[in-house]
Amino acid sequence: MSDHSNDLRETVRERYAAAAVQVIEGGAACCGPQPVEVDDNFGSTLYAAAERDSLPAEAVAASLGCGNPTAVADLHEGERVLDLGSGGGIDVLLSARRVGPTGKAYGLDMTEEMLALALANQKKASATNVEFLKGAIEAIPLPADTIDVVISNCVINLSTDKPAVFAEMFRVLAPGGRIGISDVVADDQLGPDQRAERGDYVGCIAGALSFTEYREGLTAAGFTNIELTPTHAVADGMHSATVRATKPTTTTNSEPRPLTRTAGFATSCCGGSGC
Repeated sequence: MSDHSNDLRETVRERYAAAAVQVIEGGAACCGPQPVEVDDNFGSTLYAAAERDSLPAEAVAASLGCGNPTAVADLHEGERVLDLGSGGGIDVLLSARRVGPTGKAYGLDMTEEMLALALANQKKASATNVEFLKGAIEAIPLPADTIDVVISNCVINLSTDKPAVFAEMFRVLAPGGRIGISDVVADDQLGPDQRAERGDYVGCIAGALSFTEYREGLTAAGFTNIELTPTHAVADGMHSATVRATKPTTTTNSEPRPLTRTAGFATSCCGGSGC
């Protein structure tokens, strides 16, 4: 990874670490945590009131995404779900309820402060079918073919190596598995410089792929049935969009592989971020 990419990753990490600290410190106040300041295009207001009210206030306050991927993914009982950049855990906790006790929801994040917040929220929610992992979305610390659904909320656009993210999603998904993602996507006519003019990298704008680039990236990784649907504008020519795609079924009548750690995979129980 280049020095520039490393610098961007550290900038992103610092921003979300600060957001987690803000929520944790706010939660110690008499009135509870206030949402991390974002505009109307991002944050917890993109979730239904009933969803927000059913979760720990700190999980809701730390929501920085651009959509609701748990709705995009259409989760079912018994499924194994992985949230890339899981922040304070809002999407992991919602996923855990949808997949039920026979399913499992994993959250992956690189930020220690967000991971600590997510673990605290898991405890407050009494969620037993949840596990948070520390790691990078470009190198997911899980074995291949072990996840049914990958979700993410305005995080992939922050990565400086999106082909690696797409390849890793494909690797961990079981045959027939799918992705249900909310992300920022740019109009095809906007070049990288124009995207950068509309916002900084950490604010999720400058790092966004175009619709064509996103589709081509998923295709190159092996995905099929790719759908990108804009939901609302976040800047001129930039959109929050839902992204759906499927990993082809390459085997028939096969039992899912057990989800066990293998040598070299991280075992940290931590998770956390979004835009």
